[in-house]
Amino acid sequence: MSTGSDDAPVPAPGEVRRRPEQLLLAFMGELMVGEGAAPLPAAILIGVLGELGAGEAATRAALTRMAGRRLLATVRTGRTVAYGLTPESERVLAEARGRVFDEDPFAPHGEGWTLVSFSVPESRRDVRHRVRAQLTWAGFGLLRDGLWIAPGEVDVAQALGGLQPDGRDDLELLAFRAHEVPGFSAARSVRTAWRLDAMRERHEQFQARWEGRDPDVPHALCDVTALVADWLDLLRAVPRLPPEHLAPDWPGGRSVAAFRRLHAVLAEPARAELARRLAD
Repeated sequence: MSTGSDDAPVPAPGEVRRRPEQLLLAFMGELMVGEGAAPLPAAILIGVLGELGAGEAATRAALTRMAGRRLLATVRTGRTVAYGLTPESERVLAEARGRVFDEDPFAPHGEGWTLVSFSVPESRRDVRHRVRAQLTWAGFGLLRDGLWIAPGEVDVAQALGGLQPDGRDDLELLAFRAHEVPGFSAARSVRTAWRLDAMRERHEQFQARWEGRDPDVPHALCDVTALVADWLDLLRAVPRLPPEHLAPDWPGGRSVAAFRRLHAVLAEPARAELARRLAD
């Protein structure tokens, strides 16, 4: 995979183009959160992302944006800049790891459905964007205007993270549980809120990329970063859905098996490689 320049190169046929933020979150979640990791020099992060095709300028811009959003803390020692986690990024990444390593990340927790309706003033588009993004990550789909639905019993307060549905963020929100009424199947709602064909395609893309791949242990640091980035992308695109609403050949189990097989081989060599780079 090409290293890229300041301007992202055109991907070669079959090459995956991942955003720097996507790769940084994967790297941080895999190698920093919960590890008591010291801030990492920017050069280390730029080097790893460069090997994955992200240009130096694009990576620096992503680091600056993430620091501005309080997902990274900037530490300066002379002319050297390093980046560490913040309490906010620790929370976000710990929550993401919970699903990344869930026994079955595509199965709902609990029975029935969770429904959410929210209202945000037009002037607070930033809050609206965050609510939509966090609901999507939590597995909600848009059922109809203003009404979001997720299978099972979702912890809505946790899903919304630091957002405050009490006026401080101009957010008005209603959340409640629901169960199907006998004779009225939720199958149509599932097809309305989620594009199952597109989700199947996302599984198949992940499998085509990773299922038959041999672990590249000498390059474990880059490989595990790319693997976790693609896995997070798949989890964001495919929520927890009840198996009774899915086809018998639904590909979720194959994706889980592919991720676990490679991650089990790459995780420890990646940590060892990072330690070597830091010692150089």
